[in-house]
Order: sequence, then C-alpha cells, then structure tokens
Amino acid sequence: MLKTFVAQCDQPEGLQDNRREVRKAVIAASLATGLEMFDFTVYGFFAVMIGQQFFPAQDPLTSLLLAVGTFGVGFFMRPLGAMLIGAYADRVGRRAAMVRACWLMAIGTAALALCPSFAAIGVAAPLILVAGRSLQGFAVGGDIGVAASFVMESAPVARRGFLLGWQFTSQGAAALLGASLGLLLSRTMSPDALAEWGWRVPFLVGLLIAPLGLYVRQSLRDVPLPATRARAARTPLAEMFRAHGKTIVLAMLMMMGQTVPVYATVYYMPGYMTRVKHMPAMTGFMVSACSALLLTCIPPLAGLLADRMPRRKPLALFSSGCMTLLVYPVFLMMTHAHDVLPILGGVGLISLLLALGAGATTLLVLEALPVRVRASGTAVSHALDVAIFGGTAQFIVTGLIKWTGNPMSAAWYVTPACAVSFCALLLFKERPFKR
Repeated sequence: MLKTFVAQCDQPEGLQDNRREVRKAVIAASLATGLEMFDFTVYGFFAVMIGQQFFPAQDPLTSLLLAVGTFGVGFFMRPLGAMLIGAYADRVGRRAAMVRACWLMAIGTAALALCPSFAAIGVAAPLILVAGRSLQGFAVGGDIGVAASFVMESAPVARRGFLLGWQFTSQGAAALLGASLGLLLSRTMSPDALAEWGWRVPFLVGLLIAPLGLYVRQSLRDVPLPATRARAARTPLAEMFRAHGKTIVLAMLMMMGQTVPVYATVYYMPGYMTRVKHMPAMTGFMVSACSALLLTCIPPLAGLLADRMPRRKPLALFSSGCMTLLVYPVFLMMTHAHDVLPILGGVGLISLLLALGAGATTLLVLEALPVRVRASGTAVSHALDVAIFGGTAQFIVTGLIKWTGNPMSAAWYVTPACAVSFCALLLFKERPFKR
C-alpha cells in the first residue's frame, strides 16, 4: 500500500525527486522507531513482574510503584538525548543521528534483558536496571524528533500527513507486538515462570531485531541541507531557545494531551487490571493489544484526512476537545466495569482519538520550525512533554490510587492534562511550511 501510494506522488525537490528514496526514508524511520519503541514500552507491560524481580516488597502495590518509578527514569533522560542527538542531526545530518540512536537503544535493551535479579546480585540489579532505562530514554528522546523531521523533509508536501502517519503506525505496532507477546506468554507459561524469567523474552526479541534497524538506517541517503542553512545550524540549540522558545513550550503542552492518556491508560492497563481490578494478567494484555491495534491502523488514514484539509489545526482541536470531554466518563465506566467489554470500549475510544489527532499535532510543530532547528526543536518539545507528563503518569496514577483508595482518581490527572493541551492548541499559531 505504501509503495503504491508513494509511486503516485509528484516528484519534489532533493530526495523527493526519487520515489525509491522517499519510500526508503519512510520505511527506515518508521521501522527502526517502531523497534526502539517496542524495546522502550515493553517495560510498561511487564512492570508487575519487573517489580517483583528487582524491587521486592511486602506490599505488591509498593513494588509496582517502584517499578513504574524506574519506568519514569528513562523519560527524564529524554530531554538530554533530544538536545544532543537533535542538535547533532541539525548540524551533521538526520541519518547519522538516527544510526547512533539505534546503537544506544540496543545497548540499553541488552542491559535490561540480561541483568540478574535482586535475589542474585542484590542492590546492583536495580542500579543496572536504572542505567539501562536511562540509556533507552536518551536514545528515544533524540530519535523520535529526528526521524519525524527526516520523513517530513523527504515527503511531498501534499502527502506529509499520510507518510508521517506510518511512523505513528510503527509505534502502535510496537505496542501491539509487546502486548501480544505478553498475552502469548501469559497463556503458555505458568505465573511463576512468567514472573521468574518469562518477562525477559520480549526484551531479548527486541535485542535480536536491533541489527535490522541499524542495517536499514545505514542504507539511507541523507536529506541534503542547503549550505546557508548548514552554517546557521552550528548552534541549533541556542537559536531554538532564543527564537522559538514559545513554539517549543506550546508544542510541549499540545503533546501532553496525547502523552498522558496513552501512558495512563494503554501502557498502564496490564498493571492496573492486575493490581487494582484483580483481573488475570491475560485480560490486561488483551486490552492493551486491542488498543495498540487501533493505534496501528488509524494514523495513516488520519494522515490522509489531514492532507486533504486546508489546515491541520481543526483536526487536532477536534481530537483534543473530544478527549477532554470524554476522559472522565470513560474512566467512570471502566472503574465500575465487572467484565472486560466496557474496559475494551473505553480504552478503544481513547486510542481512536489519540490516533486521529497525533499526526496533525506533530505536523503543526514540524511545519512551524525552520529546517535548521527542526530536528532539535521537535525532539526537545516531545522529550520535555514525555519527561514531565508521560514519564510521571503511571507513577502519579498509581500513587493516587494507593493514597486515596479510589480508582477514579486516575481521571483527576488525565482530564486537566487534556484541557491544558486543548488550550495550548488554541494559542498555537499554524504556519504553512514552505521549503
């Protein structure tokens, strides 16, 4: 489908005059980013088991709290990775930055997959776990913004939404693969075996497929930057904060309305359903898999819609506004559900709205930044968003439920976050991109 669609596109400038290079750019950025997001997010699906192995405690919810707290450590490394890898991409080139990010991600994943448990090596185990998570966060923090910039700059102007949508599809597919592996392992392994060593299997899978991402990215031809822009990119971070600070702050707040719901619902759902709803682990993985399926299928279609609209902003506002209004009723329905169907419906609705508006919001940010600071600006705004709001979402939600004893307290965090995101979208100035 992607090959046929790209073949029908008009030939643009630079890389865009080569349809094969456009297709390679989209596949390379999307595939490798998906592999990295698989390694990065699978931790969330197995937080309960990881908590038992590395943070033993008498209270199971305390163990989970420590595990999701370590999950957030990787997010706090994202801004540093965004600044360094993003600035490197603006100075040297997108392809070189993406290759280095892929190497770092593979090393971090190896640390998680092969680290002995607390029972085997004591306090060194959680320290190694934190180091691996930090390296993963550093790599992903820079890679997502750089890869999105690479796809946008390689794509025809009239097809950016569709082609960028494949990057979001790869992230949804990564979550789907992680949830599907969790479902398969929970059905085929005993609970003791799954908690003892079965949770390592997805990390080993991610480690084995890392060479594929490296091979695909190293085969790319970089997007050539004009000489005047390359000279201006010698200090991209200084220019970004000086000339585009307001854009970065608003972009961060806009993305918050997507980050908080996805981490407080989709990625948190297996642990929530196991520890709070007292349902089997298999049920939680099934809910996450259905959600990830929507996040896989919808983004390219939403991108097509964004390409056919005269402006990006109305679609983003529609998605954000509906999310703000519906989050609380959805959590109310899920909290009082006695079987899996209402939970499936609630998480599915949130996932649909997320997939509908993610591409349009990202395009707003990409097109508002000049090429000489685009990679660093997009990476930093996204990394700050997930570090401040996404990385803390599971920790805050778990803490609220533990301290209040009310599962509905999760909505007290998600709903205001969506409202702030909607207001930021209203204030964001849409700027049509001109090469």
